[in-house]
Amino acid sequence: MSHLSPIPNLPESTLPKLVIIGAGFAGLKLARKLKNKPVQVLLLDKNNFHQFQPLFYQVATAGLEPSAISFPLRKIFHHSKNVIFRMAEVTSVDPSAKRLFTDIGYVDYDYLVLAMGGDTNYFGSKNIEQFAAPMKTVSEALYIRNKIISNYERAINIEKKEHRKHLMNVVIVGGGPTGVELAGAMAELRNTVLPRDYPELSFANMKVVLIEGGPELLGPMSPEAKSHALKYLQDLGVEVMLNARVKDYDGQIVTLDGDVFLETQTLLWAAGIKPNRIEGLAEAQYARNGRILVDEYSQVIGCDHIYALGDISLLKEEKYPNGHPQVAQVALQQAEHLAKNLVRMHKGEERKAFHYKDLGSMATVGKKLAVVDLPFIKFQGLFAWLTWLFVHLMAILGVKNRLFVFFNWSWNYLSFDPSLRLLIKPRYVRESERKELIEQK
Repeated sequence: MSHLSPIPNLPESTLPKLVIIGAGFAGLKLARKLKNKPVQVLLLDKNNFHQFQPLFYQVATAGLEPSAISFPLRKIFHHSKNVIFRMAEVTSVDPSAKRLFTDIGYVDYDYLVLAMGGDTNYFGSKNIEQFAAPMKTVSEALYIRNKIISNYERAINIEKKEHRKHLMNVVIVGGGPTGVELAGAMAELRNTVLPRDYPELSFANMKVVLIEGGPELLGPMSPEAKSHALKYLQDLGVEVMLNARVKDYDGQIVTLDGDVFLETQTLLWAAGIKPNRIEGLAEAQYARNGRILVDEYSQVIGCDHIYALGDISLLKEEKYPNGHPQVAQVALQQAEHLAKNLVRMHKGEERKAFHYKDLGSMATVGKKLAVVDLPFIKFQGLFAWLTWLFVHLMAILGVKNRLFVFFNWSWNYLSFDPSLRLLIKPRYVRESERKELIEQK
C-alpha cells in the first residue's frame, strides 16, 4: 500500500483526532487514560502487543515465557469506542500540514504524540552492533534464550574443555538495572540449573562477567544499593569489572581498554539507550543526545500540536538540568499528566505544568536478593526482593498474565528449575514474507 494514500477503514468522527506513535509505557498509558474521553485516539505501533520491558531479562534466562510479559493491544481496547489501533511503522511527519506518513498510508491529525521510546546505543561500534545481542524487545530476549541454550547443546559435543570456553562464557556490558539483573540471573542458571541439564560439562569453567564503564554499578541509586548489589553479584560468582570499556568484539573475543581479552560467543549489550527519531522535525528541536526538546506541558518546542513523552523527550527542570532519567516512571507520569491536560483543553481550562515525582528505584540481583531505594527509606535483601516482586507483578497488564508470572515465580522459587529451556528455532522465512514476519533492526 502506498504511503501517499490515507490509512483505510478508520471510523469517521467529529471528535478531535489524536494520533499516538508507540505503545510502550507512555503511549499505552495515554491511550488508556483517554478511553471514552471526547477525542478520537489512533494508536500506532509496529507490534500488535505491549511489552513489559523490566522483565525481558527473565525471558532471556528462561524464567518467563514471552506471552507472560506481552499483552495484545486490541484486547485492551475491546470495550472502547474512541480508541483505534493499527499496526504500522511511521516514516515521517509534516508538522505544517498536520499529516503523519506510515507504511500503511497517511493520517491527518489534530494532535500528535511521539512516544516511540529508545533503541540500543552501540556508541558507533559497527562490530559490536553486528555481533552483540541487545535486549530491547521480547524478540531479542527470546533470541538470547535460544543463543544460550544452543551454545550449551553445542558445547556438550566438544571434547576439549579449552575449546568450549567461548560457548560457555557469558559477558554482559552495562552496570545499570538491566545488566545487574541479567548477570544475577545468568549466575543463578550457572550455579544451580545448567549443571543438572548438562552434567557432563564443568561449570566451574564458565565465566559470567559484568562490565561497567563507570566506577560503580547502578549509577543513579544510593551508595547502599550500589555496594549491596556488587556484593550480591560477587557472592553469586559474577566477575564484575568496573572502569572497564569495551573497544571491540568480533563474535569470539571481547577487547577491553588496556588490551584485556575475554573469550565468548555471547556478548549481551545493556550499555546504553538512544532515542528513536522521526523524519520531519527540525534539527533545532533535538537536543545533542537526540532527545526531542519539550516544554513543561510535554509539547515539542516550536510545534503547537505535537507532544513527546518518555525516553525520546527532554524537559529541563531545576532538579533535572540534563532532563529526566529515561525510566518507565517518567513516561507513565508524563502520559497521565498529558491526558489530564488534553481534557482540560477540551473544557477550555488552563493547562498545568508537568513536574516529575521520583517514586524510587529498585533492582533484583537474584533469588531473595534485591536493592530498593524509596524517597523515605532504603533497604536490601529478602524484603527488598519481595517488594520488587510485588511492584512488578502489579505493573503487569491483565489478571491472567499476573497469575502466569506469579505461578512461574512461585514454581521457580520452590524448585529452582525453570521449565522454559526450549530451543525453538524460527522457521526459514522466504524473501517475500520477511517484512511481515521478521522483526526489522
